[in-house]
Amino acid sequence: MAKVVIMDHPLIRHKIGYIRRSDTGTKDFRQTISEIAMLICYEATRDLPLEDVDIETPICKTTVQELKGKKLAVVPILRAGLGMVDGMLSLIPAAKVGHIGLYRDPVTIKPVEYYCKLPPDCDERDVFVVDPMLATGGSSIAAIRMLKEKGCKNIHFLCIIAAPEGLKAMQEAHPDVDIYIGAMDEKLNEDSYIVPGLGDAGDRIFGTK
Repeated sequence: MAKVVIMDHPLIRHKIGYIRRSDTGTKDFRQTISEIAMLICYEATRDLPLEDVDIETPICKTTVQELKGKKLAVVPILRAGLGMVDGMLSLIPAAKVGHIGLYRDPVTIKPVEYYCKLPPDCDERDVFVVDPMLATGGSSIAAIRMLKEKGCKNIHFLCIIAAPEGLKAMQEAHPDVDIYIGAMDEKLNEDSYIVPGLGDAGDRIFGTK
């Protein structure tokens, strides 16, 4: 079983508390989502491989460590996942960005694919799939299945808030994928929204209803 990391950093807890507030406006919500994504990215990249590189400083020659290969990809699940991309790229600016479009059918609650565009060498990269909410797990499970069908092997999933039901479903469907969670919430309600959650992340990021 791959690892599950639930963040306990005070800055992440503080910022998640801020975006939960119903009176947090679109601009501040969007900015804070990006900041949280950056902090989660810091933890999710902890195990990236390094290699020794000989360089010359202004003082002398020395050996430093740099990322080995540097082949990374960030794949947001549209549309809410877009809110996490800038925060990720602020730490890993050389990463390529792909997009997977899924929406939740309001009747069946199942994910429906409508778009998929990935870097041509995505199967050779460490892929970080991002979506602010892990509710039922349907969209994230489907997105990761699509990546695996295209040959991707090193896949990590990052979310800001998760429900226990979604985490369980993800682990059962993709036991080989590391999962990084900003906060674990109580449950899903009858409409499959996370409780206490923060509402619809996509609507709050983009100011839509």
